Amino acid sequence: MDAYYADFEKHFWVIGDLGFWKLERQQFFKEPGYDSWEAFAKGDWKESLRILEAGRADMADYHRRVEEHGFVARRVRVVEEPIIPYLQWELHALRIRDQCGGSVRIVGPDQVAEFEHDTPLPELYTLGSTVMYQAIYDDDGALESARRFVDRDLILRCQRFIQDLYEIGQPLEPFFASHVATLPPPRQP
Repeated sequence: MDAYYADFEKHFWVIGDLGFWKLERQQFFKEPGYDSWEAFAKGDWKESLRILEAGRADMADYHRRVEEHGFVARRVRVVEEPIIPYLQWELHALRIRDQCGGSVRIVGPDQVAEFEHDTPLPELYTLGSTVMYQAIYDDDGALESARRFVDRDLILRCQRFIQDLYEIGQPLEPFFASHVATLPPPRQP
């Protein structure tokens, strides 16, 4: 993981005008070490949201840096309904990211079904045309490793695929207002 994080950081800030594109398909992750997720996992919904809100200024600074480096960071989040507790929490986190400059679009499973004959789509993110990663998670949903790809044609095809989903996706804010904002605090098992 240390090698992956170092490689990602090395390539991220020199992406160029093709930008950063991320596809999130899995419906549940564990994010140990992330304070807001830790509070959520302990069942402290108010604290998890407070921590997210407290990180707003840092998120805005991060996206200002992205803009200063001349690229955009966009992501597509596949959301299945009913929205499970983890995803409810993540959509709150993504909303802050979206409001701070990291645009997020939502697609439903019906919009990706034609591409999922045998397995769900992978978790992918492209850094310009230089490198792409596929995040690999363990059975509990924690990041275990990342596969690195450097084939420019493959990266550009995947980036275009994510971009196409982004273009048909719903902006996060109206989706959040109609599907997430009205949900009661999630109950942990």
